[in-house]
Amino acid sequence: MFNLEIFSPIQPWQHPLFAEKGLNVFIKRDDLIHPLISGNKWRKLKYILQKAHSINKNHLVTFGGAYSNHLLATAAAAARFGFASTGFVRGEEVQNDTLFLCRLHGMKLIFVDRDTYREKQVLFERYFGDDQRAYFIGEGGASAEAVQGCAELVDELPLLYNHLFCACGTGTTAAGIITGLSRHKLPTQFHAVPVFKNGNFMRNEIDRYLPFKADYTLHTEYHFGGYAKTSPELISFIQSFVANTGILIEPVYTGKMLYALYDQVIKNRFNPGSNILAIHSGGIWGLLGMKEKFM
Repeated sequence: MFNLEIFSPIQPWQHPLFAEKGLNVFIKRDDLIHPLISGNKWRKLKYILQKAHSINKNHLVTFGGAYSNHLLATAAAAARFGFASTGFVRGEEVQNDTLFLCRLHGMKLIFVDRDTYREKQVLFERYFGDDQRAYFIGEGGASAEAVQGCAELVDELPLLYNHLFCACGTGTTAAGIITGLSRHKLPTQFHAVPVFKNGNFMRNEIDRYLPFKADYTLHTEYHFGGYAKTSPELISFIQSFVANTGILIEPVYTGKMLYALYDQVIKNRFNPGSNILAIHSGGIWGLLGMKEKFM
């Protein structure tokens, strides 16, 4: 019942540097799954929707910032599959393109100050504790169901890749992919790129979803100042990448991850002949809140 047709091709990322180093670099285009419920957002929501439906919940309640791709994806998924939806928005009341699209898809928005926002379960109980049809979805969709959905990405891989790169916000996508690699007994080295400053905590976030000890690499040096922070160097990289590939990326997640991959190539971290896969996890609507960075 809760399915979208998965159209997520794998395309080569051709660059003179990769040819010079003898590397084969590819991008899995999860951004093409759906215009709004794209990338890891759909993979995370798939089994959440199934669980909500199975226990007779028809009102999705979730959380995010004013430019949250997760809020928009949840609003669109709710409209597509017949749920009501409410989003708690962190910070003062604002109007922007992302929130406009959330409302257009029927999502009710409740703005809360940042301190109140931290206690998400308390907020849910305060507003919806008596609503037997309401279903709590954590920020970013972080959950065991999200891990289950993201693990399915590995089922779609046609080749054996030596290295796989993915951006990390909550750690659930990373945990899912690591789970999928383990399930298929693949020797692929997984590279997680946290988008937060001081991102070492992401290892705990990933590991808490794994029932086994996993060996993976955490690249904490590519945050560019913190979540949703940028630098002229990152913006220039994104502009060049989009102009030369025709693949749209943004500075919050995929832009940082691809920069990390490129920088690791410059530093000769991969053996010649390696196959390297980067996951484009969608989220391109995040560009709406960062247009001025490109001007």
